[in-house]
Amino acid sequence: MHITEKSVKTNRLTLSYLEAGNQENPTLFFIHGNVSSNLFWDEILEAFSYGYHVIAPDLRGYGKTEKLEVDATRGLRDWSDDLRAFKDTLGILDKIHLVGWSLGGSVIMQYAIDYPEDVASLIMESPMSPFGFGGTKDEIGTPCYANYAGSGGGTANSDFVKRLQEQDMTEEDPNSPKMVMNQFYFKAPFRVDIAREAKFVQGMLSIGTGDGLYPGAMQTCEEWPGVAPGEIGINNAISPKFVNLMEFANINEKIPVLWIRGEDDLIVSDHSFLDFGFLGKSGYVPGWPGEDVVPPQPMVSQMRYVLETYKRNGGQYDEVVMKDTGHTPHIEQAQLFEEKVVSFLKRISKPVSR
Repeated sequence: MHITEKSVKTNRLTLSYLEAGNQENPTLFFIHGNVSSNLFWDEILEAFSYGYHVIAPDLRGYGKTEKLEVDATRGLRDWSDDLRAFKDTLGILDKIHLVGWSLGGSVIMQYAIDYPEDVASLIMESPMSPFGFGGTKDEIGTPCYANYAGSGGGTANSDFVKRLQEQDMTEEDPNSPKMVMNQFYFKAPFRVDIAREAKFVQGMLSIGTGDGLYPGAMQTCEEWPGVAPGEIGINNAISPKFVNLMEFANINEKIPVLWIRGEDDLIVSDHSFLDFGFLGKSGYVPGWPGEDVVPPQPMVSQMRYVLETYKRNGGQYDEVVMKDTGHTPHIEQAQLFEEKVVSFLKRISKPVSR
């Protein structure tokens, strides 16, 4: 089925999106992750368009959506409010199923906290910890330092950011976007074909850069590793200083949840290669103050803690762990991903027409 690129002006921003499928069918929103765009949903949108109305927006700061500054002090709420305005502008009245990958998985949790009456289900793929990225030490999200050092805009690799700004399509350097994608988004040696790879890299390069966007403003500090979050920009918005999704466990509307992740994810795990705690422990960043001060962030354990609390409070969730898979199951294991999601949706929903 044909996928159409569209844009719409809401009362918050001008937003670009992909759309396919019959509008009479249940609506699925597909929300992308950090340093990516809606282009990463290409084949999954096609697959789901035959039974569902599928919509994949570019978030604020990404893709072809307006590059407005992200107010990090609101955590993920700039994005969740943008999505609510987007839904209302499109005139969608029925509940929607939200599919979120990586950062998108956390944005849809925030949406469910803010607007639970809108949500039919959550499908979270490789979601970020509910306590943000970096700077926490245990399953309940206790900060390593009072100033949340080790998280925020200063944690991004400066060479990687420079290559994004330079629109680098090469793969000679390990910090090039293409190399980062193939090393971290996917479990090596998995690679997509050349044309699709180029499209994905273009999606990465479409991110807005600078203090108000990616990676965001940074502050230096005395605490290891010497950086603390600022108040604007994308990586600051995902700092535990501003993100805490524990409230999801207490929402009154008990929304069915499917949590899908790759067993070999290097980005979101209890031993993330992008977390300063892990990097320090592994000897990659000098001066590590030790396990008792800055251990590797237990990202998966933190998510399980919140979802288990949700379950004890009357909610339900299913966890699917895909073997031999990295951060992007919907691309690495597309058929299995589709099967698991369709099975979940059929179990909780009315039959759909084709």
